[in-house]
Amino acid sequence: MPTITFLGGADTVTGSRFLVEADSGSVLVDCGLFQGPRKIRRLNWSDPFVEASLPDEILLTHAHIDHTGYLPRLVGTHGFAGVVRATAATIDLLSVMLPDSGRIQEEDAAYANKKGYSRHEPALALYTEADAHAALALMRPTPYHEWVEVPCGRARFSFAGHILGSAHIALEHADRRLVFTGDVGRWDIPVLRDPEPPAAADVLFIESTYGGRSHNEGMDPDAMMVQVFDDIVESGGVLVVPAFSIGRTQEILFRIRELEEAGRIPSLPIFLDSPMAIDATEMYARHHEEHDVEMRAIEGSGSSPLRPRQLAFTRAVEDSKKLNGLSGPAVIVAASGMATGGRVPHHLKRLLPHPRNIVAFVGYQAQGTPGRMLVDGADTIRIHGEEVEVRARVSRLEAFSAHADEDELVRWVGEAVPGKIVLVHGERKGRDALARRLQSEFGVEVLQPNRGDTLHA
Repeated sequence: MPTITFLGGADTVTGSRFLVEADSGSVLVDCGLFQGPRKIRRLNWSDPFVEASLPDEILLTHAHIDHTGYLPRLVGTHGFAGVVRATAATIDLLSVMLPDSGRIQEEDAAYANKKGYSRHEPALALYTEADAHAALALMRPTPYHEWVEVPCGRARFSFAGHILGSAHIALEHADRRLVFTGDVGRWDIPVLRDPEPPAAADVLFIESTYGGRSHNEGMDPDAMMVQVFDDIVESGGVLVVPAFSIGRTQEILFRIRELEEAGRIPSLPIFLDSPMAIDATEMYARHHEEHDVEMRAIEGSGSSPLRPRQLAFTRAVEDSKKLNGLSGPAVIVAASGMATGGRVPHHLKRLLPHPRNIVAFVGYQAQGTPGRMLVDGADTIRIHGEEVEVRARVSRLEAFSAHADEDELVRWVGEAVPGKIVLVHGERKGRDALARRLQSEFGVEVLQPNRGDTLHA
């Protein structure tokens, strides 16, 4: 019987790390970075393993940093040298994301040292770009729908519909089958195919990010986008969209192009200000095998589904700095989605004090992040060691999400009800709500582990 230790992603939305151990060996499902409040982020600096208990292999559900971003530190600091399995598209994305993350870690540490606002002397990078490249060298592409041998049994990846390359993973040991969802995608969302049904499982480890919440409470994402475009045209300001580089950015570009073609919004200058998002957008365009019917139809007509009319890429730092003089109405789409790093904080520092500007968040905002503080109505926010007044309008376009909501999670579970359900990757309130719903509808045992807990499955 395998044993699962919850090293992260249990009682938080980030830091997903699940260690599966059996007599024949061990695998780590996901190797995520903790994000959010300082107390949570500090966990990235602690050692989740002793050398003797490093996993034999790692299986990655998808490329998002809260599922993969600890891998360079595990390789560079802790000496992990085993195989890392993921889908080909996930590895493509990580070839950009992990070096970019390492570079940002180094740049942020250097900037903190220059400005003297770090509590540590000197500020250090959690890992480096070189560590990221060392991690990439360990990766092996794993196809969907094929069983592969792993140290504690065998594993199979199935399409999750969350972002490009995302998978839920079935892991078999002897007569026991465990299924780890990673993040479950949504039905009828542009660009990617819908999530596949789950494999029948003895134990299902399922995300609960949107437990107790619905994306369908009168919210039409296209209507919300039309409204925010109308507002920025009227004010003449700059619309800043902090967007996750992988998934959310591509959906935003797709919808803007569609709305332009339908004549529902004007064609405005749109600047994609993120090297990683630019690279990811090009990868999304290349991986036709994961596109949905609508995306393939647009491509078949000769159009570019992810290219609004006035889209410009600002890859270089110098080009990003030129946006400091940008006059509206105009749109900047930049990472990170929770305003925790990347180029977004620089834009917010400049644009938040002016009421003509709008900041529109299009994804989940973890507790303690600048994005969460802004959507919760903060009057000031600390950026790069300085207090910045918030006079710009802050909007939360809740209908934009790559995560299944509670109804969609229940629908997905109902396609192959497991023997037992373990709720992970969620905050307490959401997990409690989803647990009640699952127990009521399916009558199965539902567990809510905390970090450090162990389960014999």
